[in-house]
Amino acid sequence: MLAAALVLLLTYFAYLIFRQKDDILQFLHVRKICTREFKKLRGPPAVLIFGTLWYFKKDPVEMVYQAQAWFSEYTLAPDNCGVLKLWLGPIPAVNIARGEIAKIVLDSSVNISKSSQYNKLKEWIGDGLLISTGDKWRSRRKMLTQTFHFAVLKEYQKIFGAQGKILVEVLQLRANNKFSFDIMPYIKRCALDIICETAMGCSISSQRGANDEYVNSVRRLSEIVWNYEKAPQFWLKPIWYLFGDGFEFNRHVKLTTDFTRDVIENRKKELKTHNSEQNETKKLAFLDYLLKSQEEHPDILTDEGIREEVDTFMFEGHDTTSSGITFAVWFLGQFPEYQQRVHDELDEIFGEDFERIPNSEDIQKMVYLEQCIKETLRMTPPVPFVSRKLTEDVKIPHATKPDLLLPAGINCMINIITIMKDARYFERPYEFFPEHFSPERVAAREPFAFVPFSAGPRNCIGQKFALLEEKVLLSWIFRNFTVTSMTKFPEEMPIPELILKPQFGTQVLLRNRRKL
Repeated sequence: MLAAALVLLLTYFAYLIFRQKDDILQFLHVRKICTREFKKLRGPPAVLIFGTLWYFKKDPVEMVYQAQAWFSEYTLAPDNCGVLKLWLGPIPAVNIARGEIAKIVLDSSVNISKSSQYNKLKEWIGDGLLISTGDKWRSRRKMLTQTFHFAVLKEYQKIFGAQGKILVEVLQLRANNKFSFDIMPYIKRCALDIICETAMGCSISSQRGANDEYVNSVRRLSEIVWNYEKAPQFWLKPIWYLFGDGFEFNRHVKLTTDFTRDVIENRKKELKTHNSEQNETKKLAFLDYLLKSQEEHPDILTDEGIREEVDTFMFEGHDTTSSGITFAVWFLGQFPEYQQRVHDELDEIFGEDFERIPNSEDIQKMVYLEQCIKETLRMTPPVPFVSRKLTEDVKIPHATKPDLLLPAGINCMINIITIMKDARYFERPYEFFPEHFSPERVAAREPFAFVPFSAGPRNCIGQKFALLEEKVLLSWIFRNFTVTSMTKFPEEMPIPELILKPQFGTQVLLRNRRKL
């Protein structure tokens, strides 16, 4: 049995290394340099063939504690440079845990390629803005920046407000109940309704229980992709289809992408049917901007290219925001003193009007709520790490040894969640403390100490969209309810999936703040 497993792993590593002939020389070059350069770094132990993978914990909570221990032991030491070395089998990789070191990679206009860890996700959402690289990424990024202009966000804000109102109506059914419930699925459906309306201009009414098949497919795809990423044996296609979720994955990909293609085709017909004046007066969705861009740049944006960008926006725009909102509710439900300050701020803005949709002036006044949102993103960033495959060599300064050379071709992980726990910049790094984002503390801090949306050329194009949505939905929740969290941090640990999520869901009690 052990011999068979060993042969399987050797076959897998050979497949990874030699699946493209051009990769052979680069792999040998990277391995040769890293064998030398890794002597300057500390890291967890590695064994022959398996590397560090031999020591990885399978349980997600144990994995979180293990990662924390490794970063504490190997990257915070004064004789290190904030870089953790890893051997993924015979393949060398590094993990960066300090903001000033991450800046060297993130600020580069050359090292913009994502690593192979995104390949399975690519089969779902395509080669859109999240995953594409080179000239394709640059042209798409430039083209799509206009879709997040302030004037466009102001239109999206109306959708946030309307869907937030529905969320409150649905949550009223669980308020003043002595039994706790998991609030995350409610927030996730609200975020999905918002992204469908803003991205595709269509309503799926998932908050009201409609389109369950599409909703479940989106949820299941996220689970399957994560299961694939953390189980290297599935990276061999025969094993993926025989023992993994290969067939189910394909079925859900077809369902979701067919849905998007149908929406695109119907929207194109609708735009042709109505005259341009009517279209200009109608609220424009992300899809409409893409279709207009296609008319101007048909060589850059094909029909499939539009599908890729819409599905990318759909994936990035609902899972991440629902994670951020859920964790904010969870943290504020643990700290009544912070929650009371949020209530006081919202009461000052809205008075006893529990149903008015927030406008731009209202949102600007939500100063303390924004501090709480940013502190939530610091503690539990929805995307806890990003990964790059270096296109050119990078030199990293070392405190006690010659500069570290990271060669082109190495996979370089930026550990966002660890960077934002740096005690040099956050006085209570492992506590939820909104005062970390008081104006004077923000002004005194290294900018790359807080990077929940990544940073540099490949920062999240939708970060203003996400922050605006979170402020609007959280203002609805805390204007109408007092929240009590039944589980606490760190007794319950956030765990990584594709997106960070609560270990056991987010069990809360809601109490109405108004008399019904």
